[in-house]
Amino acid sequence: VQLQASGGGLVQAGGSLRLSCVASERTFVNYVMGWFRQAPGKEREFLAAARWSVGGTRYADSLKGRFAISRDNAKNTVYLQMDDLKPEDTAIYYCAARKVGITTNSDDYDYWGQGTEVTVSS
Repeated sequence: VQLQASGGGLVQAGGSLRLSCVASERTFVNYVMGWFRQAPGKEREFLAAARWSVGGTRYADSLKGRFAISRDNAKNTVYLQMDDLKPEDTAIYYCAARKVGITTNSDDYDYWGQGTEVTVSS
């Protein structure tokens, strides 16, 4: 499956952005879909993942409810709604997919989008 992420940009602290990830296959509805980010000089960080076919969702504890993952099956698209953005949220954001099992380890994901850049100004 191929993934195409978009929706990044420049936003002021406290603002919101919605990232999109379009999958090339309709079968993505059965995959685990995840969002990660990587800031300069830092390791890739897990944000959220979901496998809607079994009703499972998981978020990084550090997000404290500011981010939400969702999907639109008709558009083969997964979203990451990001609210109350902070300068420390500045990073390249990636969507990823794997066939089974929600995991927070980026090495476990088989398919990756190209990344979309988010910059949060103070």
